[in-house]
Amino acid sequence: MSLVTAPRLAGKRRVTPGRVLLVVVALTVLLSLLRVLTGADDLASSGTLRATLVAAVPIGLAGLAGLWSERAGIVNIGLEGMMILGTFGAGYFGYFYGPWQGVLGAILFGALGGLIHAVATVTFGVDHIVSGVAINIIAAGAVQYLAALTFTGVRGGGQTQSPPIDALPAISIDALSDPLGELEAKNWFFVSDGAAVLRALVTNLSVLTLIAILLFVLTWFVLWRTSFGLRLRSVGESPASSESLGVNVIRYKFVAVLISGGIAGLAGGFLALVASSTFREGQTGGRGYIGLAAMIFGNWRPGGLLAGAGLFGYTDTLRLRGGGESIHGLLLLVAVLLVGLAVWQWRKAARTAAIVSGVMGVLVALWFLLSDSIPEDLTGMTPYVTTLLVLALASQRLRPPAAAGQTYRKGSAG
Repeated sequence: MSLVTAPRLAGKRRVTPGRVLLVVVALTVLLSLLRVLTGADDLASSGTLRATLVAAVPIGLAGLAGLWSERAGIVNIGLEGMMILGTFGAGYFGYFYGPWQGVLGAILFGALGGLIHAVATVTFGVDHIVSGVAINIIAAGAVQYLAALTFTGVRGGGQTQSPPIDALPAISIDALSDPLGELEAKNWFFVSDGAAVLRALVTNLSVLTLIAILLFVLTWFVLWRTSFGLRLRSVGESPASSESLGVNVIRYKFVAVLISGGIAGLAGGFLALVASSTFREGQTGGRGYIGLAAMIFGNWRPGGLLAGAGLFGYTDTLRLRGGGESIHGLLLLVAVLLVGLAVWQWRKAARTAAIVSGVMGVLVALWFLLSDSIPEDLTGMTPYVTTLLVLALASQRLRPPAAAGQTYRKGSAG
C-alpha cells in the first residue's frame, strides 16, 4: 500500500452529512423529552446552546491541538501553557493593534510554546510529560510577568488584566432569528427545541467560532484524506517504518507540534477575544487539560473530539446558567445513558463493565428521584466529574497512536 493511495481508502464508518443530521435530530428529541419530564426549560434554550458554543470552542480547539501533536507521536501535556500564552498574545496585540491582530498574536504565542516543546522532545529527547508540565509552569509565570509589565498603568488595565479589546465581527440573521425566537417561546415538543438549536446558530455567532469549526473539517481532510496527513499519522504509529520509506520523521514531528501550539494559542485567544473581550490572568481555568480529555474521549479523531468538547461545554454552561435545577434534570439523562450502556455492554459479553454501568445508572436515577435540586457546592464540580466519568466509560475502546510518547532518534530505523 503506497503512501499516496492510502488516504483514498474509507473507514468502516464514514461521517456523512446525513448521519450528522440524524445525530442532531436524535439529540434534539432527547433534550425535548428531558425538558418535558424535568420541567427545566433552560436545558434546551437557545441561550444555553449559544453559551455552550462559546464554552465548547476553546476546549475543542485545545483538544484539536493535542490531536495534531499526538498523531505525530508527541504527547502534549503543555496545552494549558500554550493556551495561557495565547491569551496574552490576544490581549497584547488585540488591545494595541486590533482584534484580528489579536488572533494572529494568539496563534504566534501558542506556536512559540509548541516550538519549545518540539525542541525539547524531538531534538533533545526530553520526556514528553516533563516538557509539557514545564511549559505550563513557565508560561504561567512568564505571562504573569509580561502582563504586569505591559498593562500596569494603562487605563482600564492592571497587573492581571488588559483593558477591554474591540470585538470581532459576529453574525446575526435577524430574518431567521426573530421568527425562531417566537417559535421557541411556544414550548412545543421538539419543534420549539429545534427552533432553539437553529436560533443559536444564527444569532450573534462570532466569526472565530466559524473559523474553529472549519479547522475541525480541515484537520479531518488533511490528516485522513491527503498523503501529507498519512505520512504524519504514520510517524505517530511507527516512525522507524516511516523513515525507512523516506519520510523525514523529525520534520513531520516539528510541523505537527508547531501546528498544535498555534491551535492551542488560538484556543486561549478565543477566551480573551470572544468569551470575555479582555485578557485576564488565569482565564484558561484548566481548559487545556479538559481539551486533552476530550481528545482522548474522541479516540484521537476530530468528530469524537468535537462531541466530547460539546458535552463538557454543555455541562459547564448548565452549571453557570441553570445551577442546581438544570444539573438535577441532567441526572435523568445520565441515568438513562448508563442503563443503555449497561445493556450494550452485556450484549458484548462485557459482564463486569455492564454490572458497574447498571449499578451506577440505578444510583443516579435514585438520586434524581429522591432530590429536587443539586447543592450549589456540587454544581461547580459537574464539568470535571463529567470528564472523569466519560473517560472511565470510554476507556475500553481507546486506541492511541502506537508511538505516542516515545523518543525517536534519526537513523534508528537502521
